[in-house]
Amino acid sequence: MLGLILFGFELPLWLIFLIVILIVIIAWNFVKFAIKVLLILVVLFIILAALDYFNVFNWIQEIFSAFIF
Repeated sequence: MLGLILFGFELPLWLIFLIVILIVIIAWNFVKFAIKVLLILVVLFIILAALDYFNVFNWIQEIFSAFIF
């Protein structure tokens, strides 16, 4: 019988292929999640850079400093 003997158990070839396919599917789902998180972070940093370019944060700081002092 074709297969792999691991820890005294003989695993058939179809079971090895099934395990590999499951590992690939789980890894692909993890990669898709990581890509979505990366895209969200990139968009967030682009928005922050645009707000900084238009001096929005300085404007907010001036408003708060006018109320405090």
